[in-house]
Amino acid sequence: MALRVTGGDRERMAAVLAGVRAYQESKHKRPASKPSVAARAGASRLLDHGGHGPPVVLVPSLINAADVLDLAPGASLVEHLAANGFNPLVVDWGTPGPSEKPMSLDTLVTKRLLPLIAKLGEPAHLVGYCLGGTLAAAAAQLAPPLSLALIATPWVFAGYGADRRAGMAKLWAEIAPTAHATGVVPVDLLQPGFWDLDPERSVAKFERFAALVPAAREARHYVLVEDWVNSGPPIGVGAAQHIFERLYAADEPGHGTWTIDGQTIAPATLACPVLNIVSTTDRIVPAEAAPIAGMRIDVAAGHVGMMVGSRARELLYAPLTEWLEG
Repeated sequence: MALRVTGGDRERMAAVLAGVRAYQESKHKRPASKPSVAARAGASRLLDHGGHGPPVVLVPSLINAADVLDLAPGASLVEHLAANGFNPLVVDWGTPGPSEKPMSLDTLVTKRLLPLIAKLGEPAHLVGYCLGGTLAAAAAQLAPPLSLALIATPWVFAGYGADRRAGMAKLWAEIAPTAHATGVVPVDLLQPGFWDLDPERSVAKFERFAALVPAAREARHYVLVEDWVNSGPPIGVGAAQHIFERLYAADEPGHGTWTIDGQTIAPATLACPVLNIVSTTDRIVPAEAAPIAGMRIDVAAGHVGMMVGSRARELLYAPLTEWLEG
């Protein structure tokens, strides 16, 4: 991919490779966080990050770990919520065990996410990020929360366009045999699909990193984000197949044909307030793929930048908190 993007230019390729090597050799690590376990359901846990006030259950994507919600001091939605009168609890999906590998997204919602929320014993706000928002919307349909906030959530998969959906179908055809043989899909097998969403940026970011002073704040932040992007437990084959075939290929949510236990999952019909935060510059979840529901706030930042970038507090944390306060 780097050869394709740089056209084989030796200077650019040297910079890309220098950036990759600098990242590999970086010693900077994410500060340790030790939340308590509020609930368990199979391999999944609900992690309590403290704070006093109404509970806010944060649902991350199945792809990559939940670290992006609490990346570092000053770049943490969890930290912001706890400091502003809420009790943030983060879903940790965990590594799927033998009985969980075949679970579809439907089953993860009914047998993992909803039981975790129910064990709180009190009403909670629900906030979903990326694919976590897709799952949170399904949970809200089956058991309405105090409110539902969707952040950079994919819903209308036709909004990805024919070429990108064809690319995802090709990726699934390549990795499906291994997935069915092993029962899981490691994050490493999914990464090429995300790289191809914006090849120029995927390459250029390493060129820029090569020029940074390793101890600089920007360099340290880059390492934390890149570590998150390249980490996370594998996804069960059942959930992966659901994502590729029923979401990207069939676009069940966008067509209004996604049902769980006989109920159609449709954010516009939810019996709770809905906030839809949409990135206008997102390559991973384009604005055209966002749900059409509730109050909408457009954010001029990318998929990851809106969550942990230098303006995340202004663009995302503050308006979300204000909305939760009602």
